[in-house]
Amino acid sequence: MKRIVTLTLAALTAAALLAPGARAQEVRGAGSTFAYPIIWKWSQAFQEKTGQPVSYQSVGSSAGVNAIKDGVVDFGASDRPLRPEELQRLGLAQFPIVFGGVVPILNVDGIAPGQMKFTGALLADIFLGKVGRWNDPAIRALNPDLPLPDAQIAVIHRSDGSGTTFNWVSFLSKSSPDWKQHVGVGNAVDWPVGAGARGNEGVATEVKRIRNAIGYVEFTYVVQAKLSYGLVQNRAGKFVAPSAASFQAAAASFDWTTAQDFAVIINDSPAPEAYPIAASTFVLMYKDPKAPGASRAALDFWKFALGEGERSAAELGYVPLPPALVEQVKAYWARSFKGGV
Repeated sequence: MKRIVTLTLAALTAAALLAPGARAQEVRGAGSTFAYPIIWKWSQAFQEKTGQPVSYQSVGSSAGVNAIKDGVVDFGASDRPLRPEELQRLGLAQFPIVFGGVVPILNVDGIAPGQMKFTGALLADIFLGKVGRWNDPAIRALNPDLPLPDAQIAVIHRSDGSGTTFNWVSFLSKSSPDWKQHVGVGNAVDWPVGAGARGNEGVATEVKRIRNAIGYVEFTYVVQAKLSYGLVQNRAGKFVAPSAASFQAAAASFDWTTAQDFAVIINDSPAPEAYPIAASTFVLMYKDPKAPGASRAALDFWKFALGEGERSAAELGYVPLPPALVEQVKAYWARSFKGGV
C-alpha cells in the first residue's frame, strides 16, 4: 500500500496565517520503502528544528527513480544505485544516506527469531519452488534440532519495483546458478512461485498473517513488527544475524573512495563478520534543478540527516555513514550541484 507522509507545522502563528507565502516551500521526495522509517523520523525532527516541511512517498525504489526522472519530486530514494553513465545522461547526482540489511522473515510455529538457518542457495531454491515444504531434507540438514512442520511453504515477495528486491535477488544470483539463469536480477523479476505484496510494509503484514509463510524485508520492519527472522550464511561460511554491527562490517569492506557516484553494491561481502544481504539507500537529485529553492532546502535536510540524524538511524537499526564517508559525500555535493552547497 502506498504510504504518504506529509509533515506540516504543528501550529501556525497569526502572522503566518495572514501571510501564507512566508511559509517554507515543501520539499518532496519519493521512493525506497527500505528507508521509509528513517526518512520519516528525520523529516519530523528536521521540521521541528527548522520549520521546513518535508513530504516523502514510500512507493518503492523504481517509482522513486521514475518520480525524480519525471521531475515531480525534489529527490528520489533508491536501494539500487544508478550507473554513472545513466546519471550523466539524466543530469542527476547520487549519494548514499544509510546502510541496512534485507532479512528473510518467516511465520512457523515453534521457530523463534534467529533460530532458522539459511544459505543463499537454499533461499534461492525456496523462492524457485524447488524446496516447497518446511520439513524438506535441505532445510532439515541445516536445522536438525528445529520442529519443522510437514507444511507447504507460502512464499511472499514484492509486487512492486523495489530496491529491496534488487538486493535480495542480487544475492540469490551470486549464490545460485539456477537463480541467475532462470530469474536473474532486477528491481522486479518474474517470480516462479508465491504471492506478491506491495512495499516492505505489505510483505511484513502478509508474512505475519499467513502461517508457514516466508518473505524478505528491511531489518527495521523486523524490529517494528516483531517478526521471526532467519540467519543467513555469508561468504566466509558464518551464519550471521542481522544487526547494525554486521551491516557496518559489510559496508566497511568496500572501497567507497574509488567508486564513481558512490555506485557500490554491498551484498555478499567477503568480510567474516558481515551480514551477506546488506544494502544501501541512495538519494538522487538534479545537479541543475528546475526548483533551486526546494533543492537547496533538500540539501539542508540531508546535511541534517547525515549529521544530527545519525543517532535516529542507529536507534532504528540502520547504520549511519561513517564520518569519512560523510565528508566524501559533502565534497561530492560541492562539486556536483550548481552553485555548490
